[in-house]
Amino acid sequence: MGVSLKDVAQRAGVSIKTVSNVVNDYPHVTPAMRARVRQAIDELGYRPNLTARHLRKGRTGIIALAVPELGNPYFAELASAVIDAAARHHYTVLLDHTAGLREKEMLVCQGFRTHVIDGLILSPIELENADLRGRTDTSPLVLLGEREYDAPYDHIAIDNVAAARSAVRHLVGMGRQRIAFLGARAESARQPAHLRLQGWREELAAAGLPHDDSLVAPADGYGRADGAQAMDLLLDRGVRPDAVFAYNDLQAIGAMRVLGERGLRIPQDVAVVGFDDIEDGRFGAITLTTVSPDKQAIARQAVSCVISRLTGSADTEPRRLRPGHDLVVRESTLGRQR
Repeated sequence: MGVSLKDVAQRAGVSIKTVSNVVNDYPHVTPAMRARVRQAIDELGYRPNLTARHLRKGRTGIIALAVPELGNPYFAELASAVIDAAARHHYTVLLDHTAGLREKEMLVCQGFRTHVIDGLILSPIELENADLRGRTDTSPLVLLGEREYDAPYDHIAIDNVAAARSAVRHLVGMGRQRIAFLGARAESARQPAHLRLQGWREELAAAGLPHDDSLVAPADGYGRADGAQAMDLLLDRGVRPDAVFAYNDLQAIGAMRVLGERGLRIPQDVAVVGFDDIEDGRFGAITLTTVSPDKQAIARQAVSCVISRLTGSADTEPRRLRPGHDLVVRESTLGRQR
C-alpha cells in the first residue's frame, strides 16, 4: 500500500492540509514547516498522485507538442527540451507528427485530442491566418516557428533576419565575398527560409557586397540530400562561392559532403555556416559553424505560456516572445585549431 498524505502529516506532526499546501507548492507555508514536511516526504518516499491532482482541476495533465518532422534532429532536440520543461510543471507531453501537411496541422489545431490534452504547442508549416482565426477549440495554443501570424495566440520565435545576418557577418569578416545561400523556397514569403534569405541580403548590402542571385540555390526539402542537391546545382552551373550559408544544419552537412567530393577544401576554399546547432554538426569530420537558437528558452517559454493560459495568470493579449540565439564558430569556418 502506498504512502498517503495522512502518513506524511503524522510523520511531520502537521495537518493533512499543510502537507497538501507543501506538495502543491502554495506560498503560504513557513520555511520551517515546509522543511519538516519535505523531510517527512523524503523519509517515507511519498509520491503525489499527479493524475488525481490534475483531474480535480478538470485537466488531464498532458500538453501536446505537434511538429512537422520528428526525424529532423532540431525538432527531436526541441521536443526533449519541451518534455523537460513540462515535467517541471508536473505535465506530460504527447508528441504529434504533422509532416508539415495542412490537413494534419488543421486536425491538431482544431482540437481532435481535446478530451486528452490541456493545451497545444504547435510548429506549423502550412497553416494560414484564416485557419487559425477560424479555430473553435478553446484550449490554449502556442505557436512556434518564424512564420508571422495575425492570430490571437502566443507566438515564440527567434529573430531569423538578425540570426542570418550574424552568420553572414561572420563570413564577411573572414574576407569572403561570394557567399551563397542554400535552401531558398518558392512558397509564402512568411516562411523561415525567406526571412533567412532576407538577412543574407541585408548583411551583404551592409557590407557593400552585391547579393548576386546566381548564388541563391533553391531546395524542395530540409534534409541532407536537399542541401547536397542545392550545392550540386550551384557548382554544376559554374557558380563557385567562397562561402555557403545554409538554411539549416542538415542542408549544410549535405553541402559539405558535395564540396569534399568535388575536391574543395573546407574552410580554405569554401567556408560553411548552418542553422539550428544540432548534435550532428558537432561530431562530423569537420565540425559545423552554426546559428544556435536557444532551444531551452523556446521550450520553457512555450510551456510557461500554456500553463499561464490554463491558470488564467496571463494577459489577455497574445504574446510575441523572442528567445535568443548565438553563433557557434567551429571548424567549417575557422579550420582545425592546433
